[in-house]
Amino acid sequence: MPHAHGPNQPDENRSEITPTELFVAFSHARRQKTIAYLAQKAAAISLGDLAEYIAIKEENPSYEWYERILTDLAHHHLPLLQEMNLVDYDRESESVQLAVERSVVTPYLDLAGYAGV
Repeated sequence: MPHAHGPNQPDENRSEITPTELFVAFSHARRQKTIAYLAQKAAAISLGDLAEYIAIKEENPSYEWYERILTDLAHHHLPLLQEMNLVDYDRESESVQLAVERSVVTPYLDLAGYAGV
C-alpha cells in the first residue's frame, strides 16, 4: 500500500504519496468527505452509497443533487484521487475503496475537521 514520504526523500517509488499531494486531495470538500467516509469502511463501497453519503452531508439529499454528486465524483474527484494512489476506483463495477492505510490520511482528516473518523 502507498504511504506518505517527506519532500527530501527520493521519488523512486511512485506509490508513495507526498504531503503536497495529500493537501491537494484535501483541498476540496467533496474529496475530504470521500476520504473520511472511505476511511470508515473496511471494504469497497458502491459509488452510489458514497454519493448518497455526500448528499446527506451537504444537506441536500434530493435525487437531482445525488445525480450531480455522482457525476462529479465519477468524472472528476475519484479519477484524481486514484491518480494520487489514494483510492481504488473501479469504473466498471462502480466501487471505490481507500487504497492507503488509514494512518496515512488520519492527520489530514484531523486537520480538515474529521477527527475521530
